[in-house]
Amino acid sequence: MTEQAVYTDEEWGLLVGLPQAVIVAASASEPDSTRKTMAEAAAGLEAIAAGRDSGSPLVEQVALWVVEQVGDPEEGAEAPIIRPDDIDAQIADVLDRARAATTLLTHKAGEGEAAAYKFWLVGIAEAVITAASSGGVLGIGGAWVSESERRFIDELSDVLES
Repeated sequence: MTEQAVYTDEEWGLLVGLPQAVIVAASASEPDSTRKTMAEAAAGLEAIAAGRDSGSPLVEQVALWVVEQVGDPEEGAEAPIIRPDDIDAQIADVLDRARAATTLLTHKAGEGEAAAYKFWLVGIAEAVITAASSGGVLGIGGAWVSESERRFIDELSDVLES
């Protein structure tokens, strides 16, 4: 069973908070202009909202809950821009929370539901990171995925696979 009732309030808070935290960490992994950060946040919110149609009851319920709280991008809602003061601490916190979610899902969710949730989280991070190129001048010469962004995706993937 993957419905919200299976989880304590604290556990559910972890599961519904992590996708939003992934957006912030993925965006912060490579500091960009406000315009690029806005594009990244919008892509992240769209990736969260897309979870409503994932086919996974857990992902669908988490996505519905998040969209109800922050707004639906299909209805014009914009993701808030959050720039953490300490990027390394933000990324470390997200990785720690991903570890905790992995442990939680191992004990309370079926294997398929756990895999779908983890895959969705990595997809959110990838949507954020590929939403705007990094570096360059006036949009010229930048890379779609910087080394620091790739490192974040790799670290998140490694944590979620363990």
